[in-house]
Amino acid sequence: MTTPIFAAVLVAALLHATWNAIAHALTDRLLGFALIGLGGMLATLPLLFVAGLPPVEAWPVLLGSLVAHVLYLSLLMLSYRTGDFGQVYPLARGTAPWVVALIGVVVFGEALPPNEFAGVLVVSAGLMVLVFANGMPRREHAPALLAAFATGLAIAAYTVVDAYGVRLTENPTGYIAWIMLLQGPVFFLVALVTRRGRLMSQLRPMWKIGLLGGAVSAGAYGLVLWAQLSGAVAGIAALRETSIVFAAVIGLIFFRERFGPLRVVASVVVVGGVLLLAL
Repeated sequence: MTTPIFAAVLVAALLHATWNAIAHALTDRLLGFALIGLGGMLATLPLLFVAGLPPVEAWPVLLGSLVAHVLYLSLLMLSYRTGDFGQVYPLARGTAPWVVALIGVVVFGEALPPNEFAGVLVVSAGLMVLVFANGMPRREHAPALLAAFATGLAIAAYTVVDAYGVRLTENPTGYIAWIMLLQGPVFFLVALVTRRGRLMSQLRPMWKIGLLGGAVSAGAYGLVLWAQLSGAVAGIAALRETSIVFAAVIGLIFFRERFGPLRVVASVVVVGGVLLLAL
């Protein structure tokens, strides 16, 4: 993993934590995700004039990615409805790296250097510790934790599909534009059907911050797709999950969530894993 790729993925992690915090802050989850989808689509729409149509062989991959992304966003919405940001976000993000690493080795036949293998394990362990930072989860937390775990599996699914897609097209700019164009209107159409005449009045208080969140999400994932051209899918997936450290700071400042000793230790473990990935 070269220095520019390493830096790009860290920036993507910060942007990812930011748009997820925006999504969590928008208490009407459906409208929040509808606006974020539209924001990502509008931000990348001009890229289509440069990228043009994707090759024919890329369409099945794009459709598979669409399914994986919509599933991911639906599960993420459910997680935020039923659980705390500081608990479900680390579980979702901590599940993905080791699943991606396993798929990368088994499906893509990628060789995982010892330092990257150790880095993936350490980052995942640090992130999982953050799940228990406020004590052992209780029975009422089960639906949120199950949704967050399923979200992590969906993250792993779209990560692998998109890694293949961006290598197939060798055009991360066009790929991110088409992904955002396909998935962008989905939740807005759902809101249009379910909210009907109330939609515009309900959108009015939140449309600016929602669209901003979408633009940030597009920038975050565009950087990741560009980085995946290098082929280091497992390492990039793990490094990207350092977004939980940024999310913990955001949770402390904006959501008044505790950042106790266990969270500090877990964050140090995550940073240690990042350093292993950078070797």
